[in-house]
Amino acid sequence: MVDILIAEDEPAILESLNFILGRCGWSVDSVHDGDAAIEAVRRLRPGMLLLDIMLPKRSGLDVLKAIRSDAFLKHVPVLILTARGQQYDRQIAAELKADGFVTKPYANNDVIQEVRRLLGSPAQG
Repeated sequence: MVDILIAEDEPAILESLNFILGRCGWSVDSVHDGDAAIEAVRRLRPGMLLLDIMLPKRSGLDVLKAIRSDAFLKHVPVLILTARGQQYDRQIAAELKADGFVTKPYANNDVIQEVRRLLGSPAQG
C-alpha cells in the first residue's frame, strides 16, 4: 500500500514533495492530473491524498468532490496543497470536507506536520 498519493502537475514541487516525504519514511506515488488522481486513489487506496487545486483535466476541487461522493473512497484523508490561498478556495475545500489545507509557498515542515497529523509517523524500516 502507498502511504501518500501526490496529485501535482509542477515537476519541481512534485520532486521536492517526493523527496521530503520519502526521506521521512513514507511510501509515495504521484500523478500529474485530476483524472489520473481519481483513478490512482481507486487503484492504490493510499493512506492519504496530497492534492493540488490547479491540475490539468480536472481541478483538485472536482477530484475532492468525486472522492467524497464515492462510498469506497470518502474515508481517504485529503490535504489540499495550492498556490491559491484565497479564502474562497479554503471555504470550498472545507465544504467538501478536506482534512487540511497548506498554501504554496510552504515550509517543508508544515507539510510534514500535516501529513503526520493525518497519517501518524511512518513505520521506519
